[in-house]
Amino acid sequence: MMARILASLSAGLVFGLGLAVSQMVNPAKVLAFLDVAGAWDPSLALVMGAAVAVTWVGYRLVLGRPKPVLTESFQLPTKTAIDARLITGAAIFGIGWGLAGLCPGPAIASAAYLQAETLYFVPAMLAGLFLARRIA
Repeated sequence: MMARILASLSAGLVFGLGLAVSQMVNPAKVLAFLDVAGAWDPSLALVMGAAVAVTWVGYRLVLGRPKPVLTESFQLPTKTAIDARLITGAAIFGIGWGLAGLCPGPAIASAAYLQAETLYFVPAMLAGLFLARRIA
């Protein structure tokens, strides 16, 4: 159990560090990337490309094993259909990201900086998560 907790903590720290180094925690940087019709900053495309490449390699390596190292079985999504709920959730996520320049991972990582945007966004995000679970 302790090994799983330490592995989760380590993965979270590396993820947060990556978000900070790539400036994904900076709403102005993210909004400049999303502003393709204006002063577009394409630098975050390299971050996304690197993330896709690392994930692709990681999935190939990990799923090639008979079982995970720290648990008994893989827990992969079984639902593959694209339905209205998925599209609605993706649209809400994208609209929120475009308006605030933050999405959940970077928002939590940037909470350490005590930026005003984050101090408003994280409680609103948590309220939205709570409401979504209550409605579903």
